[in-house]
Amino acid sequence: MATDAQTQTTDEALFADDELTGFRSRWDGIQSGFVDEPRQAVEQADALVADVVDRLTAGFSDARSRLEEQWAKGEDASTEELRVALTRYRSFFKRLLAA
Repeated sequence: MATDAQTQTTDEALFADDELTGFRSRWDGIQSGFVDEPRQAVEQADALVADVVDRLTAGFSDARSRLEEQWAKGEDASTEELRVALTRYRSFFKRLLAA
C-alpha cells in the first residue's frame, strides 16, 4: 500500500520554502547589483537560472525514479497498484507541463 510520502511524490511543491527564499534573495541581490555592475548581474542571473533548472531537473528525475520503483517491482503488480501508478504518472505529467 502507498505511504503518504509516496502519495505526495507528484503533488509536493517544486521547491522547499527555504529554497524559494534563497532563490528569491539571490535574484533580489542580482537586480540590486545591476546598476553598479550590469555585466556581473547578467552573469549571476545566468548562474541562478542554471541552478534552478538543474534543481528542477534533479527533482523531476528523482520523482520519476520513485514512481518507477512503485510499479516496477515485478510481474505481481495488481491492477489496483497499476491504476494508482498511472494516476501518479498523470499527476506527475501535469506537474511537468505546468513548470
